[in-house]
Amino acid sequence: MAGSIIVSGAVANGMEVNVFVTFWALMEMRKNAGENTKLGVEGKGMEKQLFSIMKEKKVPSWKDTLKQAMEVGDVHVYGCAMFADLMGIGKDDLDPMIEEVIGVSQFVDMAKDSKMTLFI
Repeated sequence: MAGSIIVSGAVANGMEVNVFVTFWALMEMRKNAGENTKLGVEGKGMEKQLFSIMKEKKVPSWKDTLKQAMEVGDVHVYGCAMFADLMGIGKDDLDPMIEEVIGVSQFVDMAKDSKMTLFI
């Protein structure tokens, strides 16, 4: 969620954004993943309460927030090749938001000349 909120803020400021998705987020980007109902370690034990409040307040999911940012600005989302290979996930298994499955070294090369790089 934090990443998609930052992407939205960057897009609102006219920035180009490249996102590298790996581990649990890549698993959630599979076409058949359904709706995410779990949080990372930082939110353990709060899932039910938080998702209930988000639904009540009509806060979009992190995937919907990311999709909205992509509709508004220059956002590119890449899947992690190492994790995809490890889990047997191919490009065709992923949501069309994932433009390409690339290695971390390729993503780092893309990020090296950026004005800002964040890791969440």
